[in-house]
Amino acid sequence: MLSLYCQQPKPTYSPTIPNNMNKLIQFGETVPGYDIPVLNEREIRASAGILFLATYTSLMYILFEGNFIPVKYVITIFLTDLLIRVFINPRFSPTMIAGRLIVRNQVPEYVGAPQKRFAWSIGVALSGLMFYMFIIVNAYSIITGLTCLVCLVFLFFEAAFGICLGCLFYPLFNKKKVQHCPGEVCDTQSRQAIQRVSIAQLTILAAFIALFFFASGLLNEQYSRPPHDLFKPVSSIKTK
Repeated sequence: MLSLYCQQPKPTYSPTIPNNMNKLIQFGETVPGYDIPVLNEREIRASAGILFLATYTSLMYILFEGNFIPVKYVITIFLTDLLIRVFINPRFSPTMIAGRLIVRNQVPEYVGAPQKRFAWSIGVALSGLMFYMFIIVNAYSIITGLTCLVCLVFLFFEAAFGICLGCLFYPLFNKKKVQHCPGEVCDTQSRQAIQRVSIAQLTILAAFIALFFFASGLLNEQYSRPPHDLFKPVSSIKTK
């Protein structure tokens, strides 16, 4: 009995506390088949769409009502969200959690985490500047206007096209090769047939744009007329 007892394997204790700490504060997920930490691009695009909608709506309040209160709340949320992403863990970012809930039934599209961290660091700098100008100084200027415009462009390209503009600057500050870009745009490869744009398609696009400008001048008077209530006679509106 003593020999059987001695032959039994001794229990091993895994360092659960350090592992949990590593999972709490980290950037990117470890996925089999990828040699670097990755993130789900679908969640990122959904999150960018949420932030774009909130930022755009708050700016409309400024343009049409002169109300700066919504944009102050949005900037605070924007900055807090990015700080959590960059310095704690993207998994705990409120908008990333919302994005995960929205696209949870879609197959993940993995992208490299390092370039995303660099891009979001740019976002921290921009939103930090906005927070200082709008909340601390409580002032607006051409600086705040241009910064808001840059943020909107970055968010729109990410949400609509899956193009990370901030990631384009990553190779300028890091010698490591960019890996696992959305759509594998960082890998040199020939376009497939379905991706190529023919001369006929470019001609149609140019003709459509030209037709739009031509029609805008021709139909400007018609389009400028305010609409009337469908359930009220036009004559009664004109007599008022």
